[in-house]
Amino acid sequence: MTNLSTKIKLYANREIDFSKDVRLQDNSDGMGVFIAEWNLDIPKPTMAQLDAFEAQATTIENNQIIIATRKSLYGAWEKQLEEIYDNGIDSWKARIANIKLNNPKE
Repeated sequence: MTNLSTKIKLYANREIDFSKDVRLQDNSDGMGVFIAEWNLDIPKPTMAQLDAFEAQATTIENNQIIIATRKSLYGAWEKQLEEIYDNGIDSWKARIANIKLNNPKE
């Protein structure tokens, strides 16, 4: 199940400031996270409207995990520059291509 915040961003089709635009809340009552405050200039969505974004939200969240994995495997840019200097650009490009191949986005 995806985060409600991701579905809200897709519904609104823009970045959301969850400290002022939309405030989410979880009362720890087993009902889960819900929209406690809606300060956007578009109508507040129903859960059915937000659930329509489930597949798209899942793809976005899965890709965020892949991007984080890739970044950790790439290493710091300073190390990458050193690698290029020491081993050449083709060696670096091959390593990066292998990381992308083994960690594909959806």
